[in-house]
Amino acid sequence: MTVPIGSGKGGAEVEERVSVDPKVCGGKPCIRGTRIMVKNILGMIAGGYTIERILEAYPELTREDVVGALDYASQVIDEEKVIRRA
Repeated sequence: MTVPIGSGKGGAEVEERVSVDPKVCGGKPCIRGTRIMVKNILGMIAGGYTIERILEAYPELTREDVVGALDYASQVIDEEKVIRRA
């Protein structure tokens, strides 16, 4: 199933940017064709990195890859049931 990126900024589709393969990184979501995990990109954003700085750290990525990773995470969170911790 192909899901259009929610933000519309990248012009790409999540399925074209993110893959989940049990043979790659233990089945964790990665940027397609790489071993760069979505969680790595999220961690960099959380740590204050800009997209430009992420692209400097991972020159094999494109802006659309980073946006695709963010949109993938957004869609996963939107589908998950959030359990409030006590």
